[in-house]
Amino acid sequence: MKLQTVDIAILLIYLATMIFIGFWMRKRAKQNKESYLMGGKALPWYMLGLSDASDMFDISGTMWMVALCFVYGLKSIWIPWLWPVFNQVFLMMFLSKWLRRSNANTGAEWLQTRFGNTGKGVKASQIIVIAFALISCLGFLAYGFVGLGKFMEIFIPWDAVKDYIPFTVSPQYVPHFYGIVFTLFAMFYSIIGGMHSIVLGDVIKYIVMTVACISIAVIAMQHLAGNTLNVPDGWSNPFFGRQLNLDWSNIAAEANKKIADDGFSLFGLFFSMMLLKGVFASLAGPAPNYDMQKILSTRSPKEASKMTGFVSIILLPIRYSMIIGLTVLALLHYNQLYLKGPDGVTDFERILPSTINTFLPVGVLGIVLTGLLGAFMGTFSGTLNAAQAYIVNDIYLKYINPTASNKKVISMNYITGIVVVAVGVFFGFFASNVNDILQWIVGGLYGGYVAANCLKWYWWRFNANGFFWGMAVGIVAALAMPYVTTGLPLYWWPLLFILSLAGSIIGTYTAPPTDAAVLQSFYKTVRPWGFWKPIHDMVIASDPGFKANTRFWLDMFNVVIGIIAQLCLTILPMYLVLQMQTELYITIILIIIIVLILKQTWWNKLED
Repeated sequence: MKLQTVDIAILLIYLATMIFIGFWMRKRAKQNKESYLMGGKALPWYMLGLSDASDMFDISGTMWMVALCFVYGLKSIWIPWLWPVFNQVFLMMFLSKWLRRSNANTGAEWLQTRFGNTGKGVKASQIIVIAFALISCLGFLAYGFVGLGKFMEIFIPWDAVKDYIPFTVSPQYVPHFYGIVFTLFAMFYSIIGGMHSIVLGDVIKYIVMTVACISIAVIAMQHLAGNTLNVPDGWSNPFFGRQLNLDWSNIAAEANKKIADDGFSLFGLFFSMMLLKGVFASLAGPAPNYDMQKILSTRSPKEASKMTGFVSIILLPIRYSMIIGLTVLALLHYNQLYLKGPDGVTDFERILPSTINTFLPVGVLGIVLTGLLGAFMGTFSGTLNAAQAYIVNDIYLKYINPTASNKKVISMNYITGIVVVAVGVFFGFFASNVNDILQWIVGGLYGGYVAANCLKWYWWRFNANGFFWGMAVGIVAALAMPYVTTGLPLYWWPLLFILSLAGSIIGTYTAPPTDAAVLQSFYKTVRPWGFWKPIHDMVIASDPGFKANTRFWLDMFNVVIGIIAQLCLTILPMYLVLQMQTELYITIILIIIIVLILKQTWWNKLED
């Protein structure tokens, strides 16, 4: 165990600070439901942006991305489009302000502004979005739990602590044991302090992570000076053709097996599927998770747009400084790393913890370990908060105890948080690795989400019944697909989308249109573009001064250059650490040009 007294002290100080924050924010969080779940909608956009970025800087995802960077090189910048990472650009340009204009507290509550409170399928549509939110939240909790356990096992070998544990733990469950221990800390401060505690904790974590990431990048550059990386041809080129064409045979043959297992060899096809799914998923808006909750917690629609734009700027360069830094260290010293899992098979997700444990000096190791543990705690607490919001706001207060006192509401939040954590941990025991859960969430489950949630923004005739059947068919198909298909979930996403789209359209036309008054209110409040002409005509008849949203082409232009900027922010630290100066200068120039354009086409035109 390489952890020294200084490293352990840094870690313990951080954990103690998180507990203190929970107690400190407890009184403010207990003021009312909105204060607990949404921070009273009084937190500034940059604080929420830092918090949202911190939540996205999760330990499991970072382990996965370091493994990707090692194996796929600079081409790995495209693979996070599986989420898709560029959905933040769509949110930044128009969807965040549309969502925030509803003034809702959850995605289920938002549906009332679109479909009303009565009519065929209204109640069912709200129930189905709650079910989706809880399934995805539990999936992400299990995802984080698995990654944390694998991470901590590297730093705290079981042989060093097993004599102090009054029970026996089988080797395959050691990561789960560590996951449970550190999950309890995250659960405590997030449940006690609510959104106030989560945001403040995330800001502290971001500061720690920034120091950690820059330290790793500097150390990697020092190790790389005067050396060359032993990588396949094409590794340092972010662009690609139909085939991946990376051959690790004479360097690290296990990497070829990972490429085959991942199913990314036909990279052109893989990219096309990611792009297709990504565009529709982005047009659907945020899934009902911590990202949506942060948007709904902003003070105004304008601040919602600023917040989501801020996320990419502060997240990507810092995160990828760590990713490329650890990748460089792992490539330079690959033979010194032990990457075998309990089953004796090479696990590239162990590169991150193994590299950190092997090459970082005392003190820096403690900061990095603390930052990554904080990354888990931030993601975990944000996801937990979202799950609590749906259970308490949309189930307990709506169907069980609508007149509950503030004290009962807060108590229910506490109970809900504990139960959700327990269930998420339980699911974590059934996942063999991080990638299994990730692929199911982004390739499968979200495939059932996209169609119905696209239509709700852009088509006036779409109603609650269509939403319910679109979501229901999609979710059921997503849950069934792993048992009836093989291969990468992304490749069967189009079938999920078609099934969900069919359910949406059939459901829509088997029920009357949404009440015209509800549609007019939604159209005037949210001001979306799309297929809204009949409703637009009604609004104009009653309010001749109303102006329709004609920003479609401008929004799409901003999205395209925003995605380019996001890619530049991603690859910028990679070029810097790899000392690819020409590419670095071109990237900087592109960023400057895009910033100047967006200042005119987006920032100056922001409105509530």
